[in-house]
Amino acid sequence: MNQKLGVMQGRLLPKYKGRFQAHPVNLWQKEFPIARSLGLRNIEFILDFEGSSDNPLMTSSGKREILELSKNHNIEVKSICADYFMDAPFHSENDKISKGSINLLKKLVSNAKDLNVTNIVIPCVDKSSISKKKDLYNFLKCMEPITQFLEDQKINICLETDLEPKKFKTLLEDLNSKIFKVNYDIGNSASMGFDPFEEFNSYGDLITDVHIKDRKFQGKSIFLGKGDAKIFECLNYFKKVNYQGLFILQAYRDNLGLEIFKKQLMWLRENFELN
Repeated sequence: MNQKLGVMQGRLLPKYKGRFQAHPVNLWQKEFPIARSLGLRNIEFILDFEGSSDNPLMTSSGKREILELSKNHNIEVKSICADYFMDAPFHSENDKISKGSINLLKKLVSNAKDLNVTNIVIPCVDKSSISKKKDLYNFLKCMEPITQFLEDQKINICLETDLEPKKFKTLLEDLNSKIFKVNYDIGNSASMGFDPFEEFNSYGDLITDVHIKDRKFQGKSIFLGKGDAKIFECLNYFKKVNYQGLFILQAYRDNLGLEIFKKQLMWLRENFELN
């Protein structure tokens, strides 16, 4: 498991513009040596809506810099959390927003291929939830014409939704493509009161990206081991099935980030024998 353990971008730095999760403009380079010093292996980059065109993921010079830093510090960028689509969801009833997001996804996937990225996480939660029938229908409608393009690029499109397990399974079946996978967030699942083993029975074989987090039921993020997330059960399940995907620490953070991250990383390694 250790060789796959990574961190969500920004967790090793002070909050950027007061936000708990954001791409830290002009600071993101500093995380590579810190991640290496902590024995991590990868950083999951964030693509925000604000400033998306200047994000290093979206520029030629930015991609070159990412690859150089990755090589110099032996820290891979194998996944991208595309928070952009929370502010501009594919299923928006505004055609301009919907079409713009489709075009951006195509560009992001193409650029991700240049970086050897394997997973792009699409959050369909909170502002971009597809729990309503019309939103679910519009989402499927948007994905259908670009599915072949996505398959050709061979990069996993990992969905995170707030759908209960059976409905999420149905969505994946309706998408009808092996390119659509699952981002499993341990903490978010707990906050919604889902049974992780019902989730694993529904689509466990499609999980390729795991966010390690703890939350109280219907509550906010909390220090690992202090909430209602079944972290032990979940990680033991992934070990049992010989999970080959990514583990990304997206754990609780404070204003500064690094020290609270170190404490939770230590807790995780002590309890799961991670070196």
